[in-house]
Amino acid sequence: MKTSEPLLFLQGFLRNPKRVGSLLPSSKFLAKKIVQSVRWDEVRTIAELGPGTGAVTRLMRAELPQSATVFLFERDPKMRNDLKKTYPEFMYHSNASYLVKKMHQEHIHQLDNIICGLPFFNFSREMRQNILSQIHTALRPGGTLVLYQYSLHMRKQLTELFEMEKIQFVPFSFPPVFVYVCHKRQDEGQREAIDLGKI
Repeated sequence: MKTSEPLLFLQGFLRNPKRVGSLLPSSKFLAKKIVQSVRWDEVRTIAELGPGTGAVTRLMRAELPQSATVFLFERDPKMRNDLKKTYPEFMYHSNASYLVKKMHQEHIHQLDNIICGLPFFNFSREMRQNILSQIHTALRPGGTLVLYQYSLHMRKQLTELFEMEKIQFVPFSFPPVFVYVCHKRQDEGQREAIDLGKI
């Protein structure tokens, strides 16, 4: 029998609270807000970092063009295996720190969109910088990052790296959450490395 999503998420949190970051999966209100923030007509390549039990993934698949290439990065093995059974057409990896490497292995050089729910507040400064660098390098100029967090602690880092389109507060979620919608600057060109020393 398949484990319920709330129970699966709680088990993942208890195994590794710093990696999972929440006791409960994303609410339907949050998932809808995230999916509404993506320009789906521009998406051919996309990655979701920290999909958990697939609350956002489920809505995302309904919007995706048939030919889209999708990467899902989930550290929790039980959650990742459940996602594989439900969405066998997607590509799976465990560590978002190797986002660019895994893309290149599939001959994908840049992404149109990244959806990220990783709990950055729980990460070390070095890990946070590394993953932000991976995200920045992976996105094409003009590409969109939709990132959700439980505080505004990422605002400064994100505005230094990206154009901030908006920050939306989603109160009907537990806990309440902020959704950042950012774009990689068009003048970034094909730059493959960035200096994160000021973060």
